[in-house]
Amino acid sequence: MTNAGKPLAGRTMIMSGGSRGIGLEIAKRAAADGANITLIAKTDQPHPKLPGTIHTAAAEIEEAGGQAHKFVGDVRDDEGVARAVRETVERFGGIDIVVNNASAIDLAPTEQLAMKKYDLMQDINCRGSFLLSKLSIPALRASAEADRNPHILTLSPPLNLDPKWAGGSLGYTIAKYGMSLTTLGLAEELRKYGIGVNSLWPRTTIATAAVRNLLGGEEMVSTSRTPDIYADAAYLVLTSPAASATGNFYIDDEVLAEHGITDLDKYRVTPGDGPLSTDLFL
Repeated sequence: MTNAGKPLAGRTMIMSGGSRGIGLEIAKRAAADGANITLIAKTDQPHPKLPGTIHTAAAEIEEAGGQAHKFVGDVRDDEGVARAVRETVERFGGIDIVVNNASAIDLAPTEQLAMKKYDLMQDINCRGSFLLSKLSIPALRASAEADRNPHILTLSPPLNLDPKWAGGSLGYTIAKYGMSLTTLGLAEELRKYGIGVNSLWPRTTIATAAVRNLLGGEEMVSTSRTPDIYADAAYLVLTSPAASATGNFYIDDEVLAEHGITDLDKYRVTPGDGPLSTDLFL
């Protein structure tokens, strides 16, 4: 079911999270090609502070041109994730793309960080990415055998060992670098099958609910880029040759530049040439 103009037509993506923000934009970009998308998300009912539910996200995916499978669940639940993988294979015939999008954040220093929040970040960010990737490997191997260009994409940063990141918010750094180590290891482990495994991270902060509510409020939103830049970069990674494009820690604007896209003004929340906020870990 390949299509020269729509390389993800008929492909199947399974994503953790995705009911809003960056994950939803990545899913919608794939859906525009005619991709099938399974969302594993907890937000079944509207949240008082956050827009969107798994149901509104599925509707947007289908409106964009894809098919959506809603799995109300938690990436921390082993059997739930296994069931989501099984249901995806049963409904769509396989899995070609895994996107590890779900993530929890708390930038508190060590002394102030509650262990409950530490555990939440490790369980969702690092363990969740490991689990969803692990359970999808048999389907991804089948995708590779069928020459369907399988990818795992994890939304995590380059492994930057500058002490300032661990020294500023150790719990969160451990959790995000755990995701990146999953990329590093799986890229090597799965290379022999022709499965592409990469991470993608933004150059600047992205205007999401997390930035608005947890990091810097409206002031930081105004110096951010929109989720579209992340989605466009993710699309370029996911349509690259899996056998050769693997083991990379991509930055969104570098991916776009490699494809000749250097005018990024359309991605700015606030038009103009003022400074943008650089994201963490860069």
